[in-house]
Amino acid sequence: MVTTHRAIEAVWRIESARIIAALARMLRDVGLAEELAQDALVTALEQWPQSGVPDNPGAWLMTTAKHRALDRLRHHKLLERKHEEFGRELEIEQELLRADAADALDDHIGDDLLRLVFTACHPVLSPEARVALTLRLLGGLTTDEIARAFLVPEPTIAQRIVRAKRTLTAARVPFEVPTAEALPERLASVLAVIYLIFNEGYAATAGADWMRPALCDEALRLGRILAGLAPMQAEVHGLVALMEIQASRSRARIGPDGAPILLLEQNRARWDQLLIRRGLAALGQAEILGGMLGPYTLQAAIAACHARALTADETNWERIAALYDALAQVSPSPVVELNRAVALCMAFGPEASLALVDTLLDEPSLRSYHLLPSVRADFLCKLGRFAEASAEFKRAAELTRNSREQVLLLARARECAERASDNSAH
Repeated sequence: MVTTHRAIEAVWRIESARIIAALARMLRDVGLAEELAQDALVTALEQWPQSGVPDNPGAWLMTTAKHRALDRLRHHKLLERKHEEFGRELEIEQELLRADAADALDDHIGDDLLRLVFTACHPVLSPEARVALTLRLLGGLTTDEIARAFLVPEPTIAQRIVRAKRTLTAARVPFEVPTAEALPERLASVLAVIYLIFNEGYAATAGADWMRPALCDEALRLGRILAGLAPMQAEVHGLVALMEIQASRSRARIGPDGAPILLLEQNRARWDQLLIRRGLAALGQAEILGGMLGPYTLQAAIAACHARALTADETNWERIAALYDALAQVSPSPVVELNRAVALCMAFGPEASLALVDTLLDEPSLRSYHLLPSVRADFLCKLGRFAEASAEFKRAAELTRNSREQVLLLARARECAERASDNSAH
């Protein structure tokens, strides 16, 4: 029975998004679609331990869920209210009649999944709600799994998901792919959600772990699915390229004791070459589609500069600085400026870079951003201003909520303090 339950969990993780998407097309209600998909899952949990796992478990779940959807439509007599709804019932009945184990995952599935992506990431929802709903509907994660991944109480995640569904219903958000005119803005929201998920996995904002690989994996899976559903969108490939290349460093970013290892200190032999090749291929596809000035494609090009360098010393920092200049034009933000300062420092030295960083000190959005004092401290250290650098590293340690990062920053603060003491002693 344990083996059967594990099989059901695996099938659900793979197929749940497709099933919910198909039901949402039938019902025009994402919340109800998820409810009926869960009903089909419960039925599988009840029946499969006795009857065995079907030859095509995904098709079994899809057919069972569609029958429940049709029963719900009939029960509420929704189809009697509008002639067009009656037509939909006939269409659904015909679909069910011809559905068998081979074709129950119907031809609409690609369109349905794409509609579900845009619905879960709709701008009417808060960013936090979009992330939670996307992981629930498209990732198949439980509320508990999402809560643990983001170190948030489970009731908080549950409330976000419930409110998100209610908001979508109240706003009458259509279950559809946006029009060509609305697509760029809506696609930006989808990509932002996927990248938020990846970033939380790549550099956890809080807690005892430097990384949460499961979230990186989930974001990569969602990105790859989206690239398959929207193959002509350059920025989709740009984001996938960025995540593939960043993820390639995962094994090298953490030491045996779980401590963070910074980019320039990593053993590049541990970088995953398969992920790098996949990332470079996705970057090439983005460039072919004319996406070289897209923010994700530009960031992927920056990541590619690191991936192509066999050693840290071989990194083409001049090109990285030029790419950050382009990114600052296309997608200006204080964080981009901070990263641009790092590239300029590596390419041309710390003095001008420190001046650039100092212009960001009064930026409200960076007031509690621990990387600002951390970067400034690094520049001060390079300039031999060790006492100031130590103070900045301490400030950065106070601002971060990640305990692994805090330990690293405090160690650097102590190192700078010792060097300052040595200098004063001479």
